[in-house]
Amino acid sequence: MATVRQWEFAGRHGAVAAYSWTRPEPRYLAVLVHGYGEHLGRYGHVVRALLGHGAAVCGVDHTGHGESAGERVLIEDFEDVVADVHTLVADARADHPALPVVMIGHSMGGMIAARYAQLHGRDLAALVLSGPVLGRWAALEALLGLEEIPDVPIDPATLSRDPAVGEAYAADPLVWHGPFKPPTVRAFDRCIAAVNEHGSLGGLPTLWVHGEDDRLVPLEGTRGGIEAIRGADLTERVYPGARHEVFNETNAAEVLADVTAFVDRVLGAPAR
Repeated sequence: MATVRQWEFAGRHGAVAAYSWTRPEPRYLAVLVHGYGEHLGRYGHVVRALLGHGAAVCGVDHTGHGESAGERVLIEDFEDVVADVHTLVADARADHPALPVVMIGHSMGGMIAARYAQLHGRDLAALVLSGPVLGRWAALEALLGLEEIPDVPIDPATLSRDPAVGEAYAADPLVWHGPFKPPTVRAFDRCIAAVNEHGSLGGLPTLWVHGEDDRLVPLEGTRGGIEAIRGADLTERVYPGARHEVFNETNAAEVLADVTAFVDRVLGAPAR
């Protein structure tokens, strides 16, 4: 039976909403890092899968997202977001000091998680990157060249082949459905450059999962970023026909099984 806790802490730009799910005798700590415009509440099925695999789970709504404070989707420096995630990890490790930490980041969260690993890799036993915004992101390049950003929402059909995923996304009041903010666009550009310049993750075991038909963060643009951070232990899984949110795809069970198998390979399979 999982115990759920929600609280707030003082982040770099106001109150940050934090969440944790604990279970009896966890064998590792999974840290979820969500994507742009969304919130951790969309990851309930991922949390359940990880709990069932033996993890204690935690995460935050980033500043300007979900239940956290701040102007919606305004991020002026992703180093501040990395610092907020680091505060969460320190808090969680105080509760579970002996547990290895596995960070799982999706999309923008994959970029944040990669930067976190570069700065605080000693905190991590393993890293999972799902459709990460790394390398060359053509959509970002287009936005950087605009004097005024058009109010064009993300097409929910690009998230998953399951129509119910897009419908729930479109109806979710905690999801941002408006345009990008110019400071956030510039912050994305600086963070991608910082990740590229920092280089290899060294020996940190890393799993990269991506949809072959990802139209929001196309596979080939990300591949260059993966090569920039590639360390000695990188595993790649590309899912044919899958779109951007592989954890919400029609083959989500396969994706989550790949994640848990990767964790078992790194940490050792649980005792029977």
